[in-house]
Amino acid sequence: MSEPEKTLPLDQWHRARGARMVEFAGYAMPIQYEGIMAEHKWTREQAGLFDVSHMGQVIVAGAEAEKGLEALLPADLAILKDSKPKYSLLLTEDGGIIDDLMVTRRGDHFYLVVNGATKNGDIAHMESRLPRGAVLDHMKEQALLALQGPKAVDVLARLVPGVEDLTFMTAGAFTIAGVPAWISRSGYTGEDGYEISVPARAVEDIATLIADQPEVKPIGLGARDSLRLEAGLPLYGHDLDFSTTPVEADLVFALSKRRREEGGFPGWHRIARELADGPIRKRVGLAVEGRQPVREGAMVVDGEGNEVGKVTSGGFSPSTEAPIAMAYVPAAAAAPGASVLLSQRGKLFNAKVVPMPFVPHRYHRKGAPK
Repeated sequence: MSEPEKTLPLDQWHRARGARMVEFAGYAMPIQYEGIMAEHKWTREQAGLFDVSHMGQVIVAGAEAEKGLEALLPADLAILKDSKPKYSLLLTEDGGIIDDLMVTRRGDHFYLVVNGATKNGDIAHMESRLPRGAVLDHMKEQALLALQGPKAVDVLARLVPGVEDLTFMTAGAFTIAGVPAWISRSGYTGEDGYEISVPARAVEDIATLIADQPEVKPIGLGARDSLRLEAGLPLYGHDLDFSTTPVEADLVFALSKRRREEGGFPGWHRIARELADGPIRKRVGLAVEGRQPVREGAMVVDGEGNEVGKVTSGGFSPSTEAPIAMAYVPAAAAAPGASVLLSQRGKLFNAKVVPMPFVPHRYHRKGAPK
């Protein structure tokens, strides 16, 4: 028997705004309100409010928190500055990806955000491996919102003065309408924006306050997926899994320089070998000829029709008005400009390897004009 859907703190809030709800990561979640294409374009032009409260928020504290996490992640936590989120990975002993996550040093502890579909497994994995001097707390009482798009800064600065001073991948403690909030300038759409962690008991008031701003509309999972695909960002369970290494997935930037050289994290021997010799396959971006999108699960085939790779994400890009995809292809066919043949339901599609992102990122980086 399948597990019943869990509800988000904003479940009724979504339904009252006409959301179409679907099951995702064990939760009933909004896939769209007025339509994926319209919501996608609104986020690219204005500001979209996403409910990402299904994500797992975790604190790891104690005298051995840093040492314990360094044994699990390929991040150099020793040099991680306070309030600077870093993208990292939980890895298997064979270098496969258990999950991708964000880790932030917050004074005497670390704050992690993990994927909703994998959070229970991630927490069990960490708890079984962290040393006694490290304590893990799953922050079940916290909700998480993401405000994304070029107008996000105008909206949030109106409600939270000072938040405009954050730059991409920086964070801090703020107050919004009297409610304590942890806000980072980050997100998973390729746009400038913020992720806002607030107590679940107050999230309805906060979401209403933000959504009442003229530049903001609530946005569903459908547009979140098309935005992150255009941004070339992998989705766990689709583009990343236990069988994928960070080198194959083109996530070498998540392997800190000291850790690549010294090791001491799961899978290091295989990863070091792939860094030296190159992986057998690589995640690439594909521009697909024609108008019909090629979806996850389509095969990459050679001239004889033999499967040599797999499409892991695909769809029609509202911004480029053309079909795009991510796929794993043989390393020899991974260079930009290489021709790739795809097979979906017996039909063949021509595609070309192209650099990602498909749509340029618009993060507000340090030193950029305000």
